Amino acid sequence: MTDLALDPTETAFFFDFDGTLAPIVDEPSHVRIDADVVALVRRLQEVSGAVAVISGRSIAQLDAFLSPLVLPASGVHGLERRDARGTLSSASFDPEHLTELAGAVAAFARDRPGLIAEVKPGSVALHYRKAPEKAAECIAFAGLQAKRFPGAALAHGKQVVEIKLGGRDKGDAVLAFMGESPFQGRTPIFIGDDVTDEDAFRRVVELGGVAIKIGDGATLATHRTADITSFHRWLARLEETDGPFPVVQPGLVERCEDATPARMASAAEG
Repeated sequence: MTDLALDPTETAFFFDFDGTLAPIVDEPSHVRIDADVVALVRRLQEVSGAVAVISGRSIAQLDAFLSPLVLPASGVHGLERRDARGTLSSASFDPEHLTELAGAVAAFARDRPGLIAEVKPGSVALHYRKAPEKAAECIAFAGLQAKRFPGAALAHGKQVVEIKLGGRDKGDAVLAFMGESPFQGRTPIFIGDDVTDEDAFRRVVELGGVAIKIGDGATLATHRTADITSFHRWLARLEETDGPFPVVQPGLVERCEDATPARMASAAEG
């Protein structure tokens, strides 16, 4: 597979939020995105016209963190989406189920210091970053909760497990965006750091695009960067470059060692 050189006007850019645009913090509500990074994304949007954020956070949270920038976005791992025209759509779920689930997770977290329950539109996340020794207990509890509600699914992240009352994922959000203007017909690129981003990596690979994994760990991504700082430096270099921009930038972004045609085919088959 010949490595791509990106032309921003022919590329559809998709970014995860936590661990990609903003650093991961112990308290989800305490996250802050650097103003310089917001400016980089804003300038890329002005040049490309096809930039979206696809995150586990809600769209309302993304708007608050990225303000005054407002982008096409997908929240809650694909359960809600806002297209480039500003039209909102979301997966259907039973509000009573969400209330019941939120109560159960809150009670579980309340009895175990260090755990944080986070209610989102259509899902509830259980964070154990401040109590990593409780990981197995949290995952087991979440699995039992998911079985209580028809159509519920688990999403595993970095020291968090989420019970979603719907089957959509980040890959579904990529496909939806790529089927409409201004993303349609472009080469997609998705950058993310977590397990939940693998669904998006898979779809981008299917579409012949570029997937960049931030950090270590097994991945379907075609490329890798060491950490969030390296990614931000890569993004700044992209915006400083006139003309085609090679995805591979030595010391910042490299091809994944296992990014072979066979692995790509396996990823595309699902």
